[in-house]
Amino acid sequence: MLKRLYLDVHILQTVPPANLNRDDQGNPKEAMFGGVRRARVSSQAWKRATRKEFAEKVPQEELATRTRRVTAELTRRLAARTDLQGDAAARVAGALLAPLGIKAGKKEGDTAYLLFYGNRQLETIVDLVADQAAELAEATDDALAAAVKDLPIADKLTAGHPIDVALFGRMVADIPTLNVDAATQVAHALSTHAADLEFDYFTAVDDKNEKGETGAGMIGTIGFNSATLYRYATLGLHQLHDNLGNLDATLEAVELFLASFARAMPTGHGNSFAHRTLPTLLTVVARRDQPVNLVSAFERPVVSTEGIAAESALRLAREHQRATQQWGDEPTYTAVTHTLDPDTRHAIAVTEAFGTSQRFGDLLTGLRAHLVEHTKQA
Repeated sequence: MLKRLYLDVHILQTVPPANLNRDDQGNPKEAMFGGVRRARVSSQAWKRATRKEFAEKVPQEELATRTRRVTAELTRRLAARTDLQGDAAARVAGALLAPLGIKAGKKEGDTAYLLFYGNRQLETIVDLVADQAAELAEATDDALAAAVKDLPIADKLTAGHPIDVALFGRMVADIPTLNVDAATQVAHALSTHAADLEFDYFTAVDDKNEKGETGAGMIGTIGFNSATLYRYATLGLHQLHDNLGNLDATLEAVELFLASFARAMPTGHGNSFAHRTLPTLLTVVARRDQPVNLVSAFERPVVSTEGIAAESALRLAREHQRATQQWGDEPTYTAVTHTLDPDTRHAIAVTEAFGTSQRFGDLLTGLRAHLVEHTKQA
């Protein structure tokens, strides 16, 4: 077990008019903070976007799937690896999962809740019966249940976790042995300033309108806002190492998470708004004491004529310095990358708080070197 070390990730990102994450009315999510209404993007939305970003960098078999249709997926894999087809494969798949005690859902073949499993983990369950699948399919219900009862199926789901399960954890309320403690916590993103909900009234023209025919083929409205968002996540290196069980895999997971979290963007109404941007600022702070969310820097909403993002960066830097000075908890490492004008007071304050801005790739390289040194002291 590694010594305790938390990696706090602070991001400032400006998003143009967008509807990244809808509420039950179809409008962008919001929250009251500091006495004013703020734009909000839920942690779930950004975690899912991060997981989808993983898929651009990691083979699918090395990742996880979250679904109610785990029985159907196991059935598909059994059919692909053996001569079993249709009902025969489904019957064996159901028998394999039955000893876990996963509750059935309302729809036939579904589980009662989403199960987050590693794709390779499911393949190792198939490995247990691939050579005897035909015999199992011909067995009676009682004989089939007895044949798979003592197979280490649960063990296959509690070892060899893929990166997304190791990072984001898994909770199965009625089967605690399948739970995995998350190594990462992600905060809801909040605008650093007051943000108003606006509406776009749109029309669509019918291309087949007869000459002289007026009126739109369709009309509607869509809610949107624009904001400079403060995004925060913290990663427990010690928990991640415990989940993965391998130092090299842990270091690779840290880099993959940072690269994916930085570039990820929820896709809500993406075709309507083309809202994908890159962060104005990203800083990583390594600390041994506890994670520290710096959202209090924006409790008083930012108002500025010099740019909301730049003023937000200044606020963030000062809050970090104040918190460190008052509480006396010095980080073991800080690094930052940003696109602020270098000679401004905003950039100077960021440099004083987090160090000189680096290219993002260099930031990852420096962080890895620090983490390697940390593990030597464990």
